[in-house]
Amino acid sequence: MPVSATGRRRLWLTAAIVATIAAGLASRHFPWLLPSWLGKFPGDALWALMVYLGLAWLAPRARPLRVAAVALAVCWLVEASQLYRAPWLDALRATTLGHLALGSTFVWLDLLAYALGVAAGAWLDRCARR
Repeated sequence: MPVSATGRRRLWLTAAIVATIAAGLASRHFPWLLPSWLGKFPGDALWALMVYLGLAWLAPRARPLRVAAVALAVCWLVEASQLYRAPWLDALRATTLGHLALGSTFVWLDLLAYALGVAAGAWLDRCARR
């Protein structure tokens, strides 16, 4: 059975998502491999890239600019949600997966990291489509 263009795209996106998650976890687990002045910025940018790739996987025919707009909105909304405190949400954020997905503390600079991660995803997506 031949693989469709959408199937090939999803296969590549799956590989990119796995690689991005691995790089993001490595950036937090081995921070000494990166310049210290970057802090948690690389992990935040990679998280946003993963959000972009995940949305592109869900909508493989969507244009990169549209995927980027939705990904950036999701990332910024998740960051803004960190300003809201509720016991159930704090309990979720206290878990490893909850912390990785939702973060814990609002930081303005994270918004820039997310924009750069999403922009990188859109740029890579455009290059891959050519």
